[in-house]
Amino acid sequence: MNLADKLEKIKNRYDSINEQLSDPNISANREKLISLTRERSDLSEIVEAYSRYAIVLKNIKGNKEIIDTVSDSDLVSMALTELDELNVDKEKLEEEIKILILPKDPNDDKSIIMEIRAGTGGEEAALFAGDLFRMYTRYAEMRNWKVELIDISDTGLGGIKEAVFSVNGNNVYGDLKFESGVHRVQRVPETEGSGRVHTSAASVAVLPEVEDVQVEVNPNDLKIDIFRAGGAGGQNVNKVETAVRMTHLPTGLVVQCQDERSQLKNRQKAMKVLKARLYDMELKKQNAEISAQRKSMVGSGDRSDKIRTYNFPQNRVTDHRIGLTLYNLSNIMEGHIDELIEQLKIADKTEKLQAAE
Repeated sequence: MNLADKLEKIKNRYDSINEQLSDPNISANREKLISLTRERSDLSEIVEAYSRYAIVLKNIKGNKEIIDTVSDSDLVSMALTELDELNVDKEKLEEEIKILILPKDPNDDKSIIMEIRAGTGGEEAALFAGDLFRMYTRYAEMRNWKVELIDISDTGLGGIKEAVFSVNGNNVYGDLKFESGVHRVQRVPETEGSGRVHTSAASVAVLPEVEDVQVEVNPNDLKIDIFRAGGAGGQNVNKVETAVRMTHLPTGLVVQCQDERSQLKNRQKAMKVLKARLYDMELKKQNAEISAQRKSMVGSGDRSDKIRTYNFPQNRVTDHRIGLTLYNLSNIMEGHIDELIEQLKIADKTEKLQAAE
């Protein structure tokens, strides 16, 4: 099927959705209404590009007719000049459309569970993990996403050993999925008297939240321990055994939640994280099969891959996957990571387009 045929098929589907959305029976079916509205939103950008593409094709045809049939040399000269410009526009639109019609990651629309863990570097690594936690929560605030803490283990000195939290909103996974991996920092620690630059690291994992129908957990496969919550949270937190540690026996996965004062809520949050991790394991198997055929430049989201370096003395951040270096680190650490995210998405789409061709 050529590009024009694909676009016509998409346009027909778009028109069909519009007809269905005007049907009162569909309006009464909330689930169907949401599904169609979401599909219409996904197709609208392609249809708009197709509309521009159709106008360019029509103008190209018109100019060719003038060149072939008109005897006025000035008019023909103008038509030839315009034809060159139209052919450039046609090529640009074709590249844009090819990227737009690439299959969409079905998880892009989902909310996420994010896990940040201090790596090598002692207290400095924990402080950097805290900085990353702040960076992502600030970015979420700017996007009007809701952040909900699930579990956090701090060092008492301002650093974080581990933080697990959910981020809920539109297209969260689609924007943050490339943040998974090892983040490395180079800076002079506050505790360092000699002013020597240290290198330490923290790992980030981004897991799409899953619905119950996608992952089923057998209660017999779970070992659940209840204990008293530690750390911050006030005296009431520590008086009652509300914290939950959930072990999935078949995989050995361990999830802990002690943020809520209710044991039931902690159980629910722990189960949400467990299902996300189990789903992530399955995704990684699928990605491994794809990677066996082609090595992804942007990466598989493996938390062992070193993806980015934050160099504080030079106010520099470098994403090693796409060779992007920006000199606005102080701004990025305040949550302004839009340019990084956009460049990674472009690189991923370009790579997928090349693979498809």
